[in-house]
Amino acid sequence: MHIRKAVASDAEELSALLNEIIRAGGTTALETPLSAAEFADWFIDGESPLACHVAEHNQALVGFQSLSLYGDPPKGVADIATFARMNPKTAGVGRALFPATRAAAEEFGLDFINATIRADNVSGLGYYAKMGFETYDRVVQVPLQDGTPVDRIKKRFSVNAMGGTTRRA
Repeated sequence: MHIRKAVASDAEELSALLNEIIRAGGTTALETPLSAAEFADWFIDGESPLACHVAEHNQALVGFQSLSLYGDPPKGVADIATFARMNPKTAGVGRALFPATRAAAEEFGLDFINATIRADNVSGLGYYAKMGFETYDRVVQVPLQDGTPVDRIKKRFSVNAMGGTTRRA
């Protein structure tokens, strides 16, 4: 698997990857598909993204991970988003992307990387725990577009913590 920085010409393929996940539902807070232009603005070259990396495997983009400053995050904090192609699935995409994202966070002088995950996204919660993120807050009953309330779990990764991404049993 090859990891590299995302470029604007990746937006079409990456928006299709993301839109498949959005249409499937159940793992992302995003509920409305994005055009390639919207994707590029949100994740690659708009005002909020700091960094976006892609994972390539067998000449296809199989996932991406971004760091961004949406909203008004506290100083020294950026949000992470991680998405991997559903079909065909490629094992280890998130694990392969995280070192590049962590390096970008260090370059930007961040103290923490924030992940906000739907409480019903079991695989996402497990992934961020394996990467060394720790739960620090819960936002209760955030309604989806259809009105269904779903909690959001907030996890953070200390960028400069001693021992870094030590895995726990």
